[in-house]
Amino acid sequence: MRFHCLTLFPEMLEGGLLHGVIKRAAERGLIELNCVNIRDFSADKHKRTDDYPYGGGAGMVMTPQPVYDAYRSLVLPPGTPVIYTSPQGEKLSAKKAREWAALPEIAVICGRYEGVDERVIEETATELVSLGDFIMTGGEICAMAVIDAVSRFIPGVLGNSESPIDESFEGGLLEYPQYTRPAVFLGKAVPEVLLSGHHENIRLWRLARSAERTEKRRRG
Repeated sequence: MRFHCLTLFPEMLEGGLLHGVIKRAAERGLIELNCVNIRDFSADKHKRTDDYPYGGGAGMVMTPQPVYDAYRSLVLPPGTPVIYTSPQGEKLSAKKAREWAALPEIAVICGRYEGVDERVIEETATELVSLGDFIMTGGEICAMAVIDAVSRFIPGVLGNSESPIDESFEGGLLEYPQYTRPAVFLGKAVPEVLLSGHHENIRLWRLARSAERTEKRRRG
């Protein structure tokens, strides 16, 4: 899987992603991160990438030329999703991450300031994606979330092939509580069923706890 990221801060993405599981996956050739610096494509002599919005208003808007030319520099297979990170987009989900993980490449455009000139979004983006109903200073954190979430569904990235199956949101339920050694900590004992070795009872206990958590934290 190859991830293309159009950004004003490639070092932010590289520094945030190339650690732990994602770094090991990159070293093994399972994923590739291609960060494209939008500023490199600016035709302005001072390499500016923003300007005042038409119609007035607070803040600045990313100018269309450098973003569009950065996008045009990519050679993408037909049907490649081009994701624009925006609070107006569809919320990132495990379902969407799994769909993208089956593809050879995806591209992400990271907005800054008050966003990107709408004409570029219309010409390039196939999907708008959000982390939720809140505003951040830029799209890089959302892009990192997309890459991390998608990578976990790529075969071989996680050490245990069962890991993505049992996690939150698989089957529409939040994940059950997890425990490890010691068996007693701060006076609290690990539930006895988890120490029993009875796999069917453990499965049923976990399913019940997942249902309880989902009802309380998502539907309650």
